[in-house]
Amino acid sequence: MRRWQRLKQPFRRAPHGGVIRLSPPEVLLLGFALLCAIGALLLWLPGSGTRPLAWHEALFTATSAVTVTGLSVIDVGEDLTFVGQLVVLVMIQLGGLGFMTFAALTVLLLGARLPLSQQNLVREALGEIAFSDIRDLVKLVIAFAFITEGIGTLLLAWHWVPEYGLKMGLWHSLFHAVSAFNNAGFSTFSDSLIQEVGDPLVNGTVTLMFIVGGLGFVVVSDLYRHRRWSRLSMQTKVVLLATFWLNVIATAILLGLEWSNPDTLGGLGDIFARIQAAWFQAVTPRTAGFNTLEIGSLTDASTLLVMLLMFIGAGSSSTASGIKITTFVVLLLTARAFYRNTEHPTAFGRSITQETVIKAITVALAGVLLVFLTLFGLTITDGDHSFLDLAFETVSAFGTVGLSRGITSDLSLPGQFLLGLTMLLGRVGPLSVGYFLATRQARGVRYAKGEIQIG
Repeated sequence: MRRWQRLKQPFRRAPHGGVIRLSPPEVLLLGFALLCAIGALLLWLPGSGTRPLAWHEALFTATSAVTVTGLSVIDVGEDLTFVGQLVVLVMIQLGGLGFMTFAALTVLLLGARLPLSQQNLVREALGEIAFSDIRDLVKLVIAFAFITEGIGTLLLAWHWVPEYGLKMGLWHSLFHAVSAFNNAGFSTFSDSLIQEVGDPLVNGTVTLMFIVGGLGFVVVSDLYRHRRWSRLSMQTKVVLLATFWLNVIATAILLGLEWSNPDTLGGLGDIFARIQAAWFQAVTPRTAGFNTLEIGSLTDASTLLVMLLMFIGAGSSSTASGIKITTFVVLLLTARAFYRNTEHPTAFGRSITQETVIKAITVALAGVLLVFLTLFGLTITDGDHSFLDLAFETVSAFGTVGLSRGITSDLSLPGQFLLGLTMLLGRVGPLSVGYFLATRQARGVRYAKGEIQIG
């Protein structure tokens, strides 16, 4: 009841000015919903599309752009004019950069408002570190994003300007640089980047952009301040090492599974092109959404691997989503500690707190439940599609990845609504869980312990 009252009256007067009564997750959710509505209106207006867009097409595209997903029911390159593509680009930038900035501000404001005894819990639960000046942190996030996108634009322009001319070449380069850094997956080309499957400059630039964008502002700031491995935080070491090994292992598995598939790697004559394609498809599921191979042509085993990578996602408080790679690592370390019969999971000579383990379990369970409920709904609304296709689209929406097996535009309106809601919750959910875990209050009453058999 109190929550609905806050939603009806989000502001209240105070002696020193207005006060926002909403919690950070509620502000973020309402902010994203408002951006989706504004973006949908702009895309729906005449001049944004080369053809009149239906309201549900505009709303789905705007939601996908704001949540930096990349799933689309239209062809961005064919169905949108330059104005429409610019709207999508702005929504991507606001959704990706805005989330990173908002996450940083949430952490700092929480740390400032909580008692000293709970501030360490906030930093541990949300995986963040404290900064003395909010403005410095915001400037770092924005400057890092714009510099990275600018470098990516120049590198891609080196390839596309000679091919498409100065104007269109720069536009394609800028659009893909922003989309890649924000892990959006939107492309101005109808076939994503399939035509560039063998080009090392495009493959290298785009993959580097979305890997860097998926590290998270905590890792970026830590690398900026401490350039030596021994001085890096535990969070940074976990993200960097886990990212490296996940990418390498996934590339090796895809090479083995798809090497003889004539519709994917087997159709590429050049060995170097096959390695590039396997690398690209291995790293893009970590919420990037671009593809240089037909995703629907992957073997079932490769498809399941891609779904796992999409579910894991990338770094906390980054432009990526999923349950986050740190969550996945904590779960693995917790399982290892259990089998070794040790009290706490450890990494790099440090123990992981119980609060962090609880958060990891909660985030992972929430992700599983959201995927299950959405997939359950899609089997009712769109049961004529194969179960694997529906499952793939669901996980892609939850992880805000954007990879598709080509059925998104064929889904019914209720099915598209379910995917849109999943994209929104998948984007906001992890930060919301972290916030509620960080701000929970200890109860004064303690209950006697009870035993439940597990396994």
